[in-house]
Amino acid sequence: MNRDDIIQAAQHVIHSESKAVEQLIRYLSKDFAKVVQLIANSKGRVIISGIGKSALIAQKIVATLNSTGTPSAFMHATEAIHGDLGIIQPGDIVVLLSKSGNTTEVKALLPLVKNMKNETVALTGNRHSYLAQNVDYVLDTTVEREACPNNLAPTSSTTAQLVMGDALAICLMKARRFTDGDFARYHPGGALGKRLYLRVADVIDPSQRPAVSPESDLRAVILSISKSRFGLTAVLEGDEIAGIITDGDLRRMLSKDLDLKNLSAREIMTAEPKVIPHDALAHRAMERLEKFEIGQLLVTRDSKYCGVIDIHDLLREGIV
Repeated sequence: MNRDDIIQAAQHVIHSESKAVEQLIRYLSKDFAKVVQLIANSKGRVIISGIGKSALIAQKIVATLNSTGTPSAFMHATEAIHGDLGIIQPGDIVVLLSKSGNTTEVKALLPLVKNMKNETVALTGNRHSYLAQNVDYVLDTTVEREACPNNLAPTSSTTAQLVMGDALAICLMKARRFTDGDFARYHPGGALGKRLYLRVADVIDPSQRPAVSPESDLRAVILSISKSRFGLTAVLEGDEIAGIITDGDLRRMLSKDLDLKNLSAREIMTAEPKVIPHDALAHRAMERLEKFEIGQLLVTRDSKYCGVIDIHDLLREGIV
């Protein structure tokens, strides 16, 4: 294959799978809503089972459900009929994945689950299959054909299963009113954990708190800016912020014909500077810095000045 043929083949796969996903909207039925309500109101877990590629998709759906507040477990369809049925407990809801709905293992497993009196859900691409005809609810993931040129390798069908699982997980998040704070409890590690947990107060250095009064002269302003690493100083009336002076403000001021000897901080400062509360999430500080195209924010605690947060500190923490 030459490069053009490779790009064309890739485009075909992406187009085929995106078309399969888009068509899922037509297959959403009352059963989908009932399954969401059933799981949201259940005190049991969601047990998801499959075989082959469907088993791999089932494991990803389990991971997504667990991380978004719906207790779930994976059960391989083959292992289930050789002892792993003990995973299923009273009150659990069992979801079986199968494109055809007629695989030998799934057909052997379903009656055993039904005998345990658990509610059953099929996630299948064949509404006329044994599986679809014998479960309590059906989530239809029919695709016209696979992206595979031979219409054999599970491609579009597994993508459809994955997307239906994501739709289920997100609807359950909304049903449970699952917040970003809840999400943070399940993702404490890595960059995502920092994004969800790290607050401005965790990043700032409280010893770096440059400040002058509105009546301070130019020399005091320059010394305050020079002593910190931020290139700025806050202008305070008591503990409350009246303004800010940056090294850029000084350069602009020096270009004007002013009486430098009698100049005060009040005459140089920018009033109403950009601030952020100390208990705000650190990534919110990054968002504000990007929005206003600036490098620092003044930090407040109970409306009083308590420090400075700098973009380089956030970047070092992996907040982007």
